Amino acid sequence: MPAAREAWMRRALAVAAAAGDDVPVGAVLLGPDLTELATGHNEREAGTDPTAHAEIVAIRRGAAALGSSHLDGCTLVVTLEPCTMCAGAITLARISTVVFGAWEPKTGAVGSLWDVLRDRRQNHRPEVYAGVLADECGALLRDFFR
Repeated sequence: MPAAREAWMRRALAVAAAAGDDVPVGAVLLGPDLTELATGHNEREAGTDPTAHAEIVAIRRGAAALGSSHLDGCTLVVTLEPCTMCAGAITLARISTVVFGAWEPKTGAVGSLWDVLRDRRQNHRPEVYAGVLADECGALLRDFFR
């Protein structure tokens, strides 16, 4: 499965590259059968929407495609550790698995500052795979901010 997670992350990196003037973060939502259901990249600047993080965009599109707000059995692959807003959305959507690349020490909510997704007080806790292609994901962000 590690090879599959890397392949999914490479797809998320390709999605991130399409972010234009936004911070290059990409997300891919896989359906329960592990086929691509939806993608999203940051659209905060393009849409003047502070909630348009890659994860939120992909979750909204995936929920629309499935016709359900519950994404049980789905896997979210994202190039950057989700923030608290995105971790909350992941929990509410009942996404089963989260795979992320680079750690986010300033706002990360899946182990860096907080661990919202694995907090025992939550009613839903997805499986988490952290640091997949972390160097490549981090390099994309460092290059953008240079």
